[in-house]
Amino acid sequence: MKKWMASLCVGVLVLSGCAPNFGEQEEEAIIDENVDDSLQETAIIPKHNLSEENYRVLIDSNLSQARGVITNQIANRVDIDELEEGLRRHSKEVFDPETYYFQEGQYLTDDILYDWLERYDEDEEPLGLNPEIELNSDAEEEEIEEAEKSNPKYLSHILEQNYLTKSEDDVVELAGISIGIAMKSVYRFQTEPGVEYYEDIPKDKMLSEANQIADEVVQRIRQIEGLENVPIMLSIFRESAQSSLVPGNFVAKTNVPGDRATIDEWKEVNEENVLFPSEYGRNTYADTHATLVDFESDVASYFPNYVSVIGKGFYQNGNLQKLTVEIPVSFYGKAELIGFTQYVYGLVLSGFPNNYQLEINITSGDTQEALIVRNPGEEEGFVHIYH
Repeated sequence: MKKWMASLCVGVLVLSGCAPNFGEQEEEAIIDENVDDSLQETAIIPKHNLSEENYRVLIDSNLSQARGVITNQIANRVDIDELEEGLRRHSKEVFDPETYYFQEGQYLTDDILYDWLERYDEDEEPLGLNPEIELNSDAEEEEIEEAEKSNPKYLSHILEQNYLTKSEDDVVELAGISIGIAMKSVYRFQTEPGVEYYEDIPKDKMLSEANQIADEVVQRIRQIEGLENVPIMLSIFRESAQSSLVPGNFVAKTNVPGDRATIDEWKEVNEENVLFPSEYGRNTYADTHATLVDFESDVASYFPNYVSVIGKGFYQNGNLQKLTVEIPVSFYGKAELIGFTQYVYGLVLSGFPNNYQLEINITSGDTQEALIVRNPGEEEGFVHIYH
């Protein structure tokens, strides 16, 4: 999903002796009551969240202890966004945003993760969770290729998110963590510089490996100071191919109570991100495909100078939850842009069902020109033209 901002009105205060009290927009709390007073840290908790569905995020100096690892491990930017946002989405079923605050992961550091994400090697990397490869130093290229294909690196990344609650004494403490286990659908590897190979990983094999990895991750988490008795929500994410325009999806999740160090059973997650136009989209979600075909035809009748309409649908249990549409057009004036945006908005009201969230981005080159958003159940939407 593309990030977007609402229109803001900026003014200048000219009243003498009057100043806004920005301090009322936030409150302070102590992080972790179980440390010495001299070592206690404070965090700022915003009094307001962006919506009832969003977490209030602690504003403090403690950024993720594994900051940057995810971008080194996952090649597709859309997968990174979906892993982070999707893990928060699934966490809401366990950690209610009305009760819990969000903080980036503080326990799985970059050193820990890089060790865990390596291949297992009894001598050099005994903590590695990816399969071991045993080859002689003089192995031929064909041997290396076959060994890589037979033992791909399934695991890409382990994402940690922390969820905290506040006591009556204004102390926030860890009350739960969520762990996202990112698994590859395609393994890309090299046997020599400049030569790349791609090996598809079947979903059932990926799940089998993910189950074993998750069991070991839970055991290790329970050995980390501060996480011995914290409830854990785990979810398995299957990445898309590196060149995909839509992200992968979560395929399973489970909860581990604070007094347990083992996983009982997984719950299947039925969701996917679908690109339109595509053969899969046309064959699997014919209604959405037909809606976008009609929409593209109407756009072309008004403004033939465009590339194509690109749609990205997010489905849960076979039902469309959000549709994001991008319309790339070259404009020659602001009036032309305004007229086109008004026309598209009319098509939205007349041609799209209102039982899912709809976002339409009108672009020109790399520039966002206009945005149309309509939330589920609403008859009208929000329109913003960028200046």
